Amino acid sequence: MEGTTPVIETIEASLTYLTPMPAGEPLFSYTYGPPPGMPLRSGRYETHRVSLRNGRALADLPSLDGEGFALRSEPTAVANFYDEAEVKRVYYPEIERLLKAATGAAKVVIFDHTVRNTAPDKQVGNQVRGPAARVHNDYTERSAPQRVRDLLPPKEAASCLARRYAEVNVWRPIKGPVKRTPLALCDAQSLDPADLVVSELRYPDRTGEIYLVTYSPRHRWFYFPEMTTDEVVLIKCFDSARDGRARISVHTAFEDPSTPSDAPARESIEVRSFLFF
Repeated sequence: MEGTTPVIETIEASLTYLTPMPAGEPLFSYTYGPPPGMPLRSGRYETHRVSLRNGRALADLPSLDGEGFALRSEPTAVANFYDEAEVKRVYYPEIERLLKAATGAAKVVIFDHTVRNTAPDKQVGNQVRGPAARVHNDYTERSAPQRVRDLLPPKEAASCLARRYAEVNVWRPIKGPVKRTPLALCDAQSLDPADLVVSELRYPDRTGEIYLVTYSPRHRWFYFPEMTTDEVVLIKCFDSARDGRARISVHTAFEDPSTPSDAPARESIEVRSFLFF
């Protein structure tokens, strides 16, 4: 149709990967001011130019059990995502309903959320953070079940861990369409366990784990351009099932080279949840 903007099927962009490290060298990052003499994080990083396919242009959209992530249209009644009380009162129940409908989970436990803003003057400690700009995944084989044990009473946790469970993040723009620092998502089927490196995530009261990722030309990357506030991406960060479905999908924020210099800051919210089947 005359005047229709052509669909860009693929873009090239730089993503930040972990540089391969000697065995035994510790990897960690602090979620708070580190102890005197300690860096905020360890490790060395390198950028790699990759192709990212426009997920909207695919005949078959990526799925949670196939590639490990999925785009959905999901309007919200939340008026102010910076109001933590409103998010917990209004948004958490919305996301619980969405996840049950999308996955068939019998029980959903939403346990926290993060608001992000690329404008440095809007970032306030752990309340409003900048984007996560390293290729990573939020949970590991050890930290996912441990987090369930942290969240649930012992008997309930043991019962839930005896069946299939999954950790899924739900990512939404607070303002749209997103033009600056969108989200890149890696096809879980293109990952090799050897690409994943455990890194400690140190909190004041506990130590968790995430996966950082070393580069491989096998990785297949996707993005969803110009996401609106009525859209969400579901990201599977862990699945206990070992039946061939996607178990994790690593992801990162990235800079789209076509972004106008005057594009507004990216504002987003991600909700973290456990699903029990």
